[in-house]
Amino acid sequence: MADKNIKVPENIPGPYYVDEECIACEVCVDTSPSNFKMTDDGTHAYVHKQPENDEEKAASDEAMASCPVDAIGDDG
Repeated sequence: MADKNIKVPENIPGPYYVDEECIACEVCVDTSPSNFKMTDDGTHAYVHKQPENDEEKAASDEAMASCPVDAIGDDG
């Protein structure tokens, strides 16, 4: 389960976030590229855009469910 107390600083404010447990596997980026990106140095992913419609929300939920280390959270 993602921990809102250790969110990575690059996250855009909003309900979805990536925490420091991210292992840079890129599953979220592949699943929901409209909402997740990797940092320039490739050390972790972050939410670069909060979902704005049902399609993006579904993709972000799928990314969260697919994360192997449960580093994606939704406080919405």
